[in-house]
Amino acid sequence: MPGSRCTTHWRAKRTATRDTAWERRLMALYGLLPEEYERIKAQQGGKCALCQRATGAVRRLAVDHDHQTGVIRGCLCKRDNVLLGHARDQIEFFERCIEYLKNPPAVQVLGERVAPVESLTSNEEVR
Repeated sequence: MPGSRCTTHWRAKRTATRDTAWERRLMALYGLLPEEYERIKAQQGGKCALCQRATGAVRRLAVDHDHQTGVIRGCLCKRDNVLLGHARDQIEFFERCIEYLKNPPAVQVLGERVAPVESLTSNEEVR
């Protein structure tokens, strides 16, 4: 609650407190200064290194690191950071993804059969 402060000052204080907490976590977890984080982000063009869309304007980009070596790799949006985590950083997994997208097994069996879009987009439950 704002209490005796006006809402504008309360929001400013809350933002400053969040920023300070983030800076402490950045240093504690990764040994990074905020300036170093910003330099990494700038090196990536100010966007997520993978999707090249997320800028961190709504939610800060996550610091990505190799879980085996601890080496910091870059800044990723939450979605892409979670994707890497689920894949356990296995390059082979992503190579299989690329091969799957280039040569889908169903196309080898069925040819380029197109699914009826109407049934895929209907609100009816598919069973």
